[in-house]
Amino acid sequence: MNAMNPQTTRPIPAYGHSAVDYEQRVDYERLRAYRLERARAALASSECGAFLLFDFYNIRYTTQTWIGGALGDKMTRYALLTRGGEPVLWDFGSAARHHQLYAPWLRPENSRAGMLGMRGAISPEVGLMRSAVTEIKGMLEDAGIADLPVGVDIVEPPFLFEMQRQGLKVVDAQQLMLDARQIKSSDEIALLSMAAAMVDGVYQDIVEALKPGVRENEIVALANKRLYEMGSDQVEAINAVSGERCNPHPHNFSDRIIRPGDQAFFDIIQSYNGYRTCYYRTFAVGSSTSSQRDAYTKAREWMDAAIAIVKPGIGTDQVARVWPAANEFGFASEMAAFGLQFGHGLGLGLHERPIISRLNSLDSPVEIQEGMVFALETYCPASDGFSAARIEEEVVVTADGAQVLTRFPAQELFVANRY
Repeated sequence: MNAMNPQTTRPIPAYGHSAVDYEQRVDYERLRAYRLERARAALASSECGAFLLFDFYNIRYTTQTWIGGALGDKMTRYALLTRGGEPVLWDFGSAARHHQLYAPWLRPENSRAGMLGMRGAISPEVGLMRSAVTEIKGMLEDAGIADLPVGVDIVEPPFLFEMQRQGLKVVDAQQLMLDARQIKSSDEIALLSMAAAMVDGVYQDIVEALKPGVRENEIVALANKRLYEMGSDQVEAINAVSGERCNPHPHNFSDRIIRPGDQAFFDIIQSYNGYRTCYYRTFAVGSSTSSQRDAYTKAREWMDAAIAIVKPGIGTDQVARVWPAANEFGFASEMAAFGLQFGHGLGLGLHERPIISRLNSLDSPVEIQEGMVFALETYCPASDGFSAARIEEEVVVTADGAQVLTRFPAQELFVANRY
């Protein structure tokens, strides 16, 4: 199955709807088949007899199901993928019955209710974990693979200890699943493009609202409202950073009142049908200073240099080297500056492969491949000591190089509501 649309010279579209009868758009059956095929191939390439998955993104990738909100971080769901078998999902209470009705690609008997303890709120002494491991071990025995290792992505310590107590050998599956997820299909790329297009529109709303007297949290509220109106299924986080908060970058938002002449940057992290955005833009409020413009110019130069070098076959170390070292922009080490000159894969998760930075890429480079989608981020503090420019572009790696998904204007510092 081809990961990329063969028409790599044409812009990647951002459909208004994910499916219609008069154009070939996102094919969800094809998407589900691609993801499960990739997960099965990862399992087949490993020493494991099965993958036991707790990571919500891996569960979605293999079972094509999702519940989020309050349950997203409670370790309430888990899925088992065995060699030659169909995915089995244990879900939160009535969600299992819902999947039996509305997720026909899962066998009805493979959508089961399950509960392990809500991250310890139910004590392991109650025995829910013991019963779950006993059930899983029995399934592995029935499949003739109980003697093979079980790959697990993330796990609560009591569950791990119980697996070991019952004689199961546990190894890491997260590396294998991240490898499986790093090459995106044409359907995944279409959904990533649609998600980015939603944020294009939100930035238009932001620049119209970005005036003195508005608080950072009001911009966050506006963005949340617009994204959910546009069809976002999860607004994971929005950074809103202005004025003296720009340097050093706090990676959050506050209730600070935006003032004339501020530099302000925003990061919109949300998903459409599961596929994430990570999309920074920097603005000046009403007017800009030479110091702010100079910082923006430098951040843009670093961004353009990174985009220009991206193509199949190069290493992530080559991308990282076009960015300044930490001590060149005011930090003592690459650890202290991590995430400022930065690249990261995008997909069902916010931080997938490849991760690009001077902290890890120079010594352990990863080959960039066609079909990867990742975000590139640059940051430049201004000479005034408190302003800073932050730019982020999402790119798809095609046979011809990088195609940019993020379209809101960013070649020059955008002055919102110019005086």
